[in-house]
Amino acid sequence: MSNSFKQALAKGEAQIGFWLSMGTGYSAEMSATAGFNWLLIDNEHAPNDLNSTLAQLQAVAPYSSHPVVRVVQGDAPGIKKMLDIGVQTLLVPMIDTAEQAQQMVSFTRYPPEGIRGVGAAVARASRWNGIKNYVHQANDEVCLLVQAETVTALENLEAICAVDGVDGVFIGPADLAASMGHLGNPGHPDVQAAIDQAIKTIVASGKAAGTLTGDVAQARRFLELGATFVAVGLDVTLMMQATRARAAEFGLGEAPEATKGPY
Repeated sequence: MSNSFKQALAKGEAQIGFWLSMGTGYSAEMSATAGFNWLLIDNEHAPNDLNSTLAQLQAVAPYSSHPVVRVVQGDAPGIKKMLDIGVQTLLVPMIDTAEQAQQMVSFTRYPPEGIRGVGAAVARASRWNGIKNYVHQANDEVCLLVQAETVTALENLEAICAVDGVDGVFIGPADLAASMGHLGNPGHPDVQAAIDQAIKTIVASGKAAGTLTGDVAQARRFLELGATFVAVGLDVTLMMQATRARAAEFGLGEAPEATKGPY
């Protein structure tokens, strides 16, 4: 049950990821064969629920890619369910303050460190009681990543990074752009400058920094700044680019524009 992804982040080893938004185990397994270090199963904006998330966890389990699950929101019941079906690494959106980050830590830990409910005997996480002393090891293997994606979050970034139990901070480009008055334009120079500075702040704190972009050059820049978990594409976006390009070759529809932003 060792969390290799958490260990890699702690060592500062770059982890290249890919976003899964199709909501099916079949496409998740296809992506897992590509060899990415981690795969993000998105519950916030993709059509996923607990069962489809479970199906994708099972589909990628035989492969080396580490599954990271983004929850809809940071609530105790939802996080408890995800942990029980075997999620070790969680990405929680819209964290604006250190107090919120501390609350997320408590939701992911068994007492006395937190308030996670104990039901490991019936959970996939413990292999249905097949992992000896699961409840005594689980807290150490949870990797908690929180999303800073508003102006308020950036103002509180140092305090969020200082929260014990937060392993990494992910900068959400699209929502940050909206918060800065640049809705739909995460590539705006002011937004990019804010992301660059945020990465530097997170790295200086000793925590792992992460983000998402569909632009290869941009991804390389984030890695050079010290970001350690960077998602470099989305399944839906790449599929639609290729599909529309093929249709355009036969005079159907319009050729897609190159994607420079995160989505």
